[in-house]
Amino acid sequence: MPPRANPVIRVLVVDDSAAVRKAMTDVLSADPAIRVIATAADPFAAARRMREEVPDVITLDVEMPRMDGITFLRKIMAQHPIPVVVCSSLVGDKSETMLQALEAGAVDIVCKPEIGVSRFLHDSHDRLRAVVKAAAGARLGKARHPAPVEGKLSADAMLPPPSSATAMARTTERIIAIGASTGGTEALRSLLCAMPENCPAIVIVQHMPEQFTAAFARRLDGLARISVREARTGDRLLRGQALIAPGNWHTVVVRSGATYQVEVRDGPLVSRHRPSVDVLFRSVARAAGRNAVGVIMTGMGDDGARGLKEMRDAGARTLGQDEGSCVVYGMPKEAKKAGAVEEELPLALLPAAALRLAGSP
Repeated sequence: MPPRANPVIRVLVVDDSAAVRKAMTDVLSADPAIRVIATAADPFAAARRMREEVPDVITLDVEMPRMDGITFLRKIMAQHPIPVVVCSSLVGDKSETMLQALEAGAVDIVCKPEIGVSRFLHDSHDRLRAVVKAAAGARLGKARHPAPVEGKLSADAMLPPPSSATAMARTTERIIAIGASTGGTEALRSLLCAMPENCPAIVIVQHMPEQFTAAFARRLDGLARISVREARTGDRLLRGQALIAPGNWHTVVVRSGATYQVEVRDGPLVSRHRPSVDVLFRSVARAAGRNAVGVIMTGMGDDGARGLKEMRDAGARTLGQDEGSCVVYGMPKEAKKAGAVEEELPLALLPAAALRLAGSP
């Protein structure tokens, strides 16, 4: 069958709350590029609707009657993979459930509060539409529609541009700075689990909600040979350790004598994100210069493109994840267009390449 002309993204909204279904429908339908083809109160109703028309994207609650969202998600991915955005509340130990959703194949997560959900959805309309568009372009065996890149604040809102006077002279210690977004949780798991116990210090920005990063770090710490934890102000960058920026806070690298440490800072959204990859990469360019390796991975938008270019201009080595292994080839694509990527590689080859560049003279 030939592709649809000027395709509109068809969305199925699955949530047991009638108010949420209406709010999601109103918010998404306001974008001419998106059409909500149906809503469903539970997975069984969703399955019946999918027999009539297969959506391009599903938004899915986790806690629903008759069948929980994770079970339904696993069935979708096993039988007919479709990009799924989980839209659910995230409180307490529910962050572990959200990790299970990502591991089961969810493209992204939108966290909604337990009260005032309809108002939250309307106030977050830009984020919701962007996530759905990115999901429609997710690589689940084949490419779909690319997500647009919108204007936003730059890293200037947090840090002045780097200069040759601010970076440390070349030392024997190197650091690896990584930025990722949509699809990044599983990509980071693959990368970090391939790192040896004595690898260079790693600092990461993965776009994810507040409270979620701590659970994500704990999960990776239990899987990888290296230590992985959420970053805190004053943490030193140490060999054999990866620090993950906490959700809703920017993380920057600063020089401390002959070593590096991180600071966790409040501030405006940069490139529409907090934490922002651009902020992290700019701080690494300023503090570490050619002692660093920058890696930009799967994700929507262009956060990190400018910062990675600043790292490369400061003498750092830089890598990008290639299109074939990205869930969403947005951030690496924009970084490559900006001239920030020195070498583009499949995900499976990134760990060895990062180690090689970090150890190069």
